[in-house]
Amino acid sequence: MSGLTQFKMLINGADVNASDGGKRKSIDPSTGEPWAEFPEATKEDVDLAVRAAHLAQTSGPWSKLTPTERGQALYRLADALSDNADNIGRLETRDTGKLLKETVWQAKYISDYLRYFGGAADKISGDTLPIDKQDMFVYTSREPLGVIAAVIPWNSQLFLSATKIGPALAMGNTLVLKASEHAPAPLLAFAKLAKKAGIPDGVINVITGGGEPCGRELTSHNLVSKIAFTGGGPAARHVVRNSAENFAQVSLELGGKSPFIVFDDANISSATNACVAGIFGASGQSCVAGSRLLVQEDIADLFVEKLSRIAENIRLGDPADGSTEMGPLCTIEQIKLIDDQINKAVSDGAKVVCGGGRTEGKGLFFKPTIVDCPDSKINILDTELFGPVLSVVRFKTEAEAIMLANDTKYGLAAGVFTNNHSRALRMSKNLRAGIVWVNTYRAISPIAEFGGERMSGYGREAGFQALYDYSQTKSVWMNLSDEPVANPFRPR
Repeated sequence: MSGLTQFKMLINGADVNASDGGKRKSIDPSTGEPWAEFPEATKEDVDLAVRAAHLAQTSGPWSKLTPTERGQALYRLADALSDNADNIGRLETRDTGKLLKETVWQAKYISDYLRYFGGAADKISGDTLPIDKQDMFVYTSREPLGVIAAVIPWNSQLFLSATKIGPALAMGNTLVLKASEHAPAPLLAFAKLAKKAGIPDGVINVITGGGEPCGRELTSHNLVSKIAFTGGGPAARHVVRNSAENFAQVSLELGGKSPFIVFDDANISSATNACVAGIFGASGQSCVAGSRLLVQEDIADLFVEKLSRIAENIRLGDPADGSTEMGPLCTIEQIKLIDDQINKAVSDGAKVVCGGGRTEGKGLFFKPTIVDCPDSKINILDTELFGPVLSVVRFKTEAEAIMLANDTKYGLAAGVFTNNHSRALRMSKNLRAGIVWVNTYRAISPIAEFGGERMSGYGREAGFQALYDYSQTKSVWMNLSDEPVANPFRPR
């Protein structure tokens, strides 16, 4: 034994290693040292998981439950998650470096997503159609798609799993979730709760491994009906290509470079605090991070000065310590990308206002950083860094703010701070983003749809729309006439 904590996959209700014994190590970001091992799934393991999910969906006990009973199962899963939030939160903190107070709170709140979809399970109905044919009664029903392949990243993995598990199970589907090759421990622990909640074997399966062969085999498998992917653009391109093998439906929740727009009539204290939370919360490792600050010229210097004072005093340290305000990054690759982009920005005329590098000592810590850019052409303004780096650009007019905000290949989220309600409505209408927050930031709810456009993906998670996206309609035609169907080759 290696002395590292051992984790196993969940396939058809059993805790299993990879069929060939392959394993990967997981790094504790606060020390930079390995602490756990988890299986590296083979093609055979993936096939076993998909077939278990297919059997559970087509002929197992799950296929015979009523929508109400499926909803009750989700309620039990939600209770199990809430009851185990402390343990799962500690695992997530150890494996990802996210703050313990955040991971525990998030695990408890995410149970509300499962309850929301559990309550909605028996609220979805079909329609009767006013058909244009005599003596015909036509109705539609909503039916499950089948096996869902859910690809989950390491950051916010419980939230991103719940937004897929909730609507998928509510509609009668089954799932194979591929945890990230980085920091999969909390998702593997969460998977064990399915059995405690009484969810039949094979309904929820969790496998671990990299894109090759694990991810490719899963997303191209001929028994997969839908691929729900959250991650980066390069991997998403592979997923879309793989879906050509099985013609599975695809939804993509990708990254962003979200604009945080502050007008000169905004509540400065509120905007400052929201900006800090939007970019330095979770160490900037969030798809909706407000990483592009667009601030009106008249208040720009004051606003950046206030931000830099706060950033310089953010307490970095052990993410399990309640006094820590920002933890480490998850991988060394992120730090290398950030260093490279900051250096390029400075060479192009940008100024590092604060931060700009790693801290001394062990661990993958990066200082809260603000980069003041001379114009909108600096490369760092359209590169997702997934770290605590805020890029600043100034604007003069509302029209210029809209132009700068939309000058990106992404379209996930945007924030607007202004006390002018008419302007807030105009901005919300004209910003090309799937989510717009006005005088707040990073607010989420199971009731509100979540998703983006352009290079930030397509499809929606959360809200009733998600239930429709995990189902398909069936049209049923019934002839009510007592007359026999006419012979089409002989006139009456």
